[in-house]
Amino acid sequence: GKLGRYPPWPGKIVNPPKDLKKPRGKKCFFVKFFGTEDHAWIKVEQLKPYHPHKEEMIKINKGKRFQQAVDAVEEFLRKTKVKDQASSYNSNEEKNRRNSSEERGKQSAGEEKRKASLSEGKLKKGTGEGKKRVSSVSSERGSKSPLKRAQDQSPRKRGRPPKDEKDLTIPESSTVKRVMTGTVAGFKWPPSVSEPVKDSDPHFHHFLLSQTEKPAVCYQAITKKLKVCEEETGSTSIQAADSTAVNGSITPTDKKIGFLGLGLMGSGIVSNLLKMGHTVTVWNRTAEKCDLFIQEGARLGRTPAEVVSTCDITFACVSDPKAAKDLVLGPSGVLQGIRPGKCYVDMSTVDADTVTELAQVIVSRGGRFLEAPVSGNQQLSNDGMLVILAAGDRGLYEDCSSCFQAMGKTSFFLGEVGNAAKMMLIVNMVQGSFMATIAEGLTLAQVTGQSQQTLLDILNQGQLASIFLDQKCQNILQGNFKPDFYLKYIQKDLRLAIALGDSVNHPTPMAAAANEVYKRAKALDQSDNDMSAVYRAYIH
Repeated sequence: GKLGRYPPWPGKIVNPPKDLKKPRGKKCFFVKFFGTEDHAWIKVEQLKPYHPHKEEMIKINKGKRFQQAVDAVEEFLRKTKVKDQASSYNSNEEKNRRNSSEERGKQSAGEEKRKASLSEGKLKKGTGEGKKRVSSVSSERGSKSPLKRAQDQSPRKRGRPPKDEKDLTIPESSTVKRVMTGTVAGFKWPPSVSEPVKDSDPHFHHFLLSQTEKPAVCYQAITKKLKVCEEETGSTSIQAADSTAVNGSITPTDKKIGFLGLGLMGSGIVSNLLKMGHTVTVWNRTAEKCDLFIQEGARLGRTPAEVVSTCDITFACVSDPKAAKDLVLGPSGVLQGIRPGKCYVDMSTVDADTVTELAQVIVSRGGRFLEAPVSGNQQLSNDGMLVILAAGDRGLYEDCSSCFQAMGKTSFFLGEVGNAAKMMLIVNMVQGSFMATIAEGLTLAQVTGQSQQTLLDILNQGQLASIFLDQKCQNILQGNFKPDFYLKYIQKDLRLAIALGDSVNHPTPMAAAANEVYKRAKALDQSDNDMSAVYRAYIH
């Protein structure tokens, strides 16, 4: 019933990448999607044969990228047909040289075995060999039910490396069966914890990454909500924290939730917590900001200490390290409300030293601590599409499941306290540096007599095309710097990221250069504008 949101897309069944373990549960295929570099595990019932559903797909999808995907399918089928004609000729020549019926029987059995090994990406459990099954194509062709959306995915294990593309093409009749359409929205990770898993949002994904010597690598997959993670090591450190309910609804936790800080990010988060049925008590330094949420059903807390003492889990989202410390250690602060069993989740973007200090004082009072800074902006916060980077108390992370699903599209668990702070600063360092580069390019275009709009059009047609690039360029072209992410906060994050580099003697010259430009913009009174106002630092 949600096809309009995630339309069908043409894809081809291929061998899964090296070390990628097939999901448990229902039979599924590893699919490469035409016109993109995306791959995903897709359940059998979500696949339909290409030709019978081609017209239906084209009616649903009108976009340019989809047309490119269809063109790629047709080109693939054309090339495969040529190959198959040649292979068919060679096969007939070979058969003419075989006289023994026994030999022909052996050949036929071998061919069936080869087809079976290519049909479904199921890695043999406990070994590195890829062993696969043939699926019932007739059932796929006969399926008339709407395409379901959630897939299964599980941790990677060592296995057979992916074959070359030429090894994945098979004779035309089978090729047509392997070119499928499917809608893709989210993964459903099999549970790794002993307790039963609660209902959850099918478009929300947890990634639990324990820190290993080799870094985890993530590939962006089908949609903005879908990722496949791989670990360089063979460890199964990516585990499930949650799974997906059939109806896709979120069951709010029965724990009482507190929230401190109703800024650009906090406001959207609280709104989504309330919409999903959570019981929320709010506090903000300027109390009038609480009024709107009281009208929406929130309760009012008079001090941070009171909120913590009356709630089971208290979240906080404030501006910087000083504000985060003051909130916990100041008069009537969080620490005064902490007693054994109370939970505190700090969503502020701060440095690792600050968050480690806060964790220590909370835990010393018997409290439980989780850091959970968020990647996103005001719009993503309002839309409940934030990316949450968490570290600290693993049990508390799991207790926050319904809250994270309400406010975000994805959460990552990164191990011990401090890891999320470091990762968040690196993410924002990259984003802030990129924003400065965009502004630099647009102003250089202007002073050299080039059209800024044409520059944006060119960038949007290239590999740098992204929602971020388009939105920030539009801000600049329209002169609209209403804050979606305060310039003063991205400068703070660059400053902290540079300090992080200093602490390990790692050079950050790009971030340092960008930081100087943001400091210039702050001197020009752009602090409370959007980060895209860094453009004004370049105007002579």
